[in-house]
Amino acid sequence: MCFIYLSEYLCRLSGERLKLMEETWRVQISADKAEMPTSFTNRGVSFALPELPFTHSAENTIMRGSIFDLVKCNLEMGSVLITDDCHPILKEGLEQKGWRCDYLPDITPEKTREIIADYEGLVINSKILVNRDFIDAAVKLRFVARLGSGMEIVDREYAAKRGVHVWSSPEGNRNAVAEQALGMLLVLANNLLRADRELRQNIWRREANRGWELKGKVLGIIGFGHTGSQFARKLAGMEMEVLAFDKYKANGFSEEMSWVQEVSLEEIQERADIISLHLPLTEETRAYADARFFQNCKKGFVLINTARGKCVQTKDLVEALESGQVGGACLDVFENEKPPTFTKNENVLYKRLHLFENVVLSPHVAGWTHESKRRLAEVLLDKIIVKPNK
Repeated sequence: MCFIYLSEYLCRLSGERLKLMEETWRVQISADKAEMPTSFTNRGVSFALPELPFTHSAENTIMRGSIFDLVKCNLEMGSVLITDDCHPILKEGLEQKGWRCDYLPDITPEKTREIIADYEGLVINSKILVNRDFIDAAVKLRFVARLGSGMEIVDREYAAKRGVHVWSSPEGNRNAVAEQALGMLLVLANNLLRADRELRQNIWRREANRGWELKGKVLGIIGFGHTGSQFARKLAGMEMEVLAFDKYKANGFSEEMSWVQEVSLEEIQERADIISLHLPLTEETRAYADARFFQNCKKGFVLINTARGKCVQTKDLVEALESGQVGGACLDVFENEKPPTFTKNENVLYKRLHLFENVVLSPHVAGWTHESKRRLAEVLLDKIIVKPNK
């Protein structure tokens, strides 16, 4: 056996995907036949090998009659920092493709900022703010991958200017979000939280816990992206009238769903018994559902928010619930999702919210299922590995 050294050639061959590597790639060969190989594959990545100029020495002789059996190549694509808990298939898949991964789910934002200069890739959930200063510190960064859908924590415009790819994975948890939105609505409509709580105390009240049915109700969906459209699919057999509004989609966005009517925002506000928000957080959608929004809606409507907490003005919602303008709410997300940081006024406000029996609450777990944990990882792995190579 002998070896050839291909570092300079492979860097030139593979372009930017390998230019940061500093190793020499040692390739083992055997002497059996007379032809040079035309290609080799390493970790699923194929490289063409046209005729190579090389020198040989006594201990590293290329013999006439050799077939070059490439059995080892220590090739890496770069380093990835994974800053949050995720399904192991993401790390395993990246490593199989040549990336070196540091899995640090408990790392703080401060520590991440300290070490990010050493990494070409970054996987985040929600705790890391990838703003201009962060990107400037990440001198080697080639991609940011978000486990989930919310991209308000990434300065995408500046990342694009710096040549940093940015991916999210709403395809991975949209079904889980849609299922929870429907589940919360059914819980509210049938008074299940109160009935469960009372029955655990041996209180048997049937009439007081009489619910209402979804059949025949009008439900409006605002935002018809990944989760909005998936929620509409869940409603296909509910015998409801489903309305949809999306400011940024051309007419016909729901044409595959015959049970969905595309309407204006005003029609949803005028007619809907239930309104479900499926909006990203932007400057336009911040405090989207405020006092004016509620006042323009049908009196007594139910609000569902599984999107972003800051899309709803909590103070205005509490006041609308108290007045009866809003007849109920299903809330998975909140303006402040860190109770230990509540101000005195926030403590008072959220206590008022928690008193309502016609409100169903959960701690931002829509989309947080065992299945979605795997799907999120699969979606990101595909975007990181497959798409850049297409």
